[in-house]
Amino acid sequence: MRKTATITAALALAVGGGLAMAPNATAATACPSGAVCIRETDGSILSKNIFYSYGAHNLSNVTGYRVIVNSQTGGAGFQVCYEYNGGNCSGVARATGEYAPYNMTPINSVVLVP
Repeated sequence: MRKTATITAALALAVGGGLAMAPNATAATACPSGAVCIRETDGSILSKNIFYSYGAHNLSNVTGYRVIVNSQTGGAGFQVCYEYNGGNCSGVARATGEYAPYNMTPINSVVLVP
């Protein structure tokens, strides 16, 4: 029974329920105020994945499922885009906080919008 419960819990986490949670809240690095950040799978945030300025930011070697954190103020949002330089983007996400993991493998840029 314990093995079944563990597998069920793992599948629930893998599938996700649209909840915004960090991979490991105790090991997670804070995203600075005014920025959009992409967390590594270990919860850390690399300086190359902290974005402050509006517009497109091309990604390099960001693959797999990653949590995106919107710490911008004033209702600013972000989009994830399949093409470099902000082409073929998702809708704008404006809520602050952590977003459920995105599959970043096909994502090539992030756009910050006012």
